[in-house]
Amino acid sequence: MDRQQFADFLRRRREDLRPEDVGLSVGARRRVAGLRRGEVADLAAMSTDYYTRLEQGRGPQPSEQMIASLARALRLSTDERDHLFRLSGRNPPGRTPLDTHVAPALLRVLDCLDHTPALVLSSLAETLVQNRLAAAIFGDHRRHTGPARSGIYRWFTDPAERLIYPESFHQRQSRAHAASLRLAYGRAGADSRVGRLARALCKESAEFSVLWQRHEVAPRFDDHKTLLHPEVGEMHLDCQALLTEDQSQTLLILSAAPRTEAAEKLALIRVLGQQQFSEDRGSVGQPPPRTRP
Repeated sequence: MDRQQFADFLRRRREDLRPEDVGLSVGARRRVAGLRRGEVADLAAMSTDYYTRLEQGRGPQPSEQMIASLARALRLSTDERDHLFRLSGRNPPGRTPLDTHVAPALLRVLDCLDHTPALVLSSLAETLVQNRLAAAIFGDHRRHTGPARSGIYRWFTDPAERLIYPESFHQRQSRAHAASLRLAYGRAGADSRVGRLARALCKESAEFSVLWQRHEVAPRFDDHKTLLHPEVGEMHLDCQALLTEDQSQTLLILSAAPRTEAAEKLALIRVLGQQQFSEDRGSVGQPPPRTRP
């Protein structure tokens, strides 16, 4: 790891950004031209102390997941992300249809959606980035590791994953997940992460194994979703899925028509989320995300 070059690269990219570039308010009396270290740390879901040590050339070699988070927080292009990986002493991820790096242009769209739940998903239903309202509804997906990073894997192996949907929707959701994985399988091939995930699920879930053999192929997104939230109950939301040009990533946006019960519930969840945000800041000294797993 070239710690000094790694640190210089982080600092230069941080200084090149402005708060409005990453969806933050400018505020008053800013003493730095670019982002503050704490702001980058927040966006990358790490402590300010850890980020500061990296930028000062004192930190340990970061994990691949941490480097990917930094690349998204600093809005790096794919070439810049690969450069950051090399400076860290690690090999860059392969540029395949399963690349999880979110393009800066897509992040800019997400930054404009603070008042409605939005998240970016990979073709394996891995949450690559989610805004705070999406985290308040679906939970903070940063905690998942390994195969469990995939929402498809969790759906068939973790009963808690299904609690957000009414039971009457479970069968349809299961078919949609299996069909979308078939679509990704066709693009990536049997030797890819998609193939490994499908084989693992066939062993671990009898339900998935039966659906996999049906060879249904389709995107998994409906125009409408009914979700269950522990604080506000059932919500009927519109669902829009915007795919990148290569269809490897999806920006999923949930919304409610104005002056509807669902819109009121989203507003209440937003307030509850802000209260939790304040409590977390007071208890641990650092804010939860706009999450960028």
